[in-house]
Amino acid sequence: MTKNRSMDTKLCAALAAAVLLLAGCATSKNHAPVEDRSNGSRTAAVVPPASAASSPEAPKEAPKPGAENAGKAGYYTVKPGDTMIRIGLENGQNWKDIAKWNGIENPNLIEVGQVLRVIPPGVDPNGANGNKTAKVEVKPLGSAQPNASPASGAASGVAPTPAASSPVPPSPKEGDDDINWLWPATGPVAGVFDESKSKGLAITGKAGDPVFAAADGRVVYAGSGLRGYGNLVILKHNNTYLTAYAHNQTLLVKEDQTVRRGQKIAEMGSTDAERVQLHFEIRKLGKPIDPAKLLPPR
Repeated sequence: MTKNRSMDTKLCAALAAAVLLLAGCATSKNHAPVEDRSNGSRTAAVVPPASAASSPEAPKEAPKPGAENAGKAGYYTVKPGDTMIRIGLENGQNWKDIAKWNGIENPNLIEVGQVLRVIPPGVDPNGANGNKTAKVEVKPLGSAQPNASPASGAASGVAPTPAASSPVPPSPKEGDDDINWLWPATGPVAGVFDESKSKGLAITGKAGDPVFAAADGRVVYAGSGLRGYGNLVILKHNNTYLTAYAHNQTLLVKEDQTVRRGQKIAEMGSTDAERVQLHFEIRKLGKPIDPAKLLPPR
């Protein structure tokens, strides 16, 4: 009997030792040894579990410039793909003015989420137009066309009004909506206005055909920096209306130049387009509207 009790005691002790050994293995199986071979020796190091490692909190992102004005009338939040030129077109402003109002020296350094003022300082954004009514002052071009003479329409670049066109309306009043519009090209309309796709009219013709200013105004952009428009001219007519003339072969005006209604400002082309055409837009406070509703009947 004594011998059996001794065997039972030894068996229990062996079982207890086995349980402790298994528990130790279970506890340490998440600590994989890492071999350090930098000095030729094999030193085992234990990597603590990820939950035990202390990691500093990621620094909070600094607010974007002008973020306090996000969502307010008269302000615009920069979206991916935006440029100052596009922002100016979308908001009916000269991109240079927007840069000045926001203290931006390099117009290429804008970032997504930045909030920009897109109306002049001191102007009530909740007014009728969000702008003060002010007509564009038209002055002679002087050195821009040194050989121009009133008697020579070809030299001055001013297109004569066709005899078959509708009667000339009365002189514009002082309101921003009273503009004496002119067709910017003489070719047929091949594409109509569609706000979701084509934001203007497609007027076809031959390469080199003249493109005319649709109304008196000032050139606020002349270049090829807006994707999808090719060689582009943008005119500002007043604080309400802009017009855009895209895909030109040649630009005949420069920024800040004042132009007259009917003046030749470009030559039709196919830059950034599949065919020779003029893409023509009229924008009211930055929003594209159907030019056919404003242009005179042909």
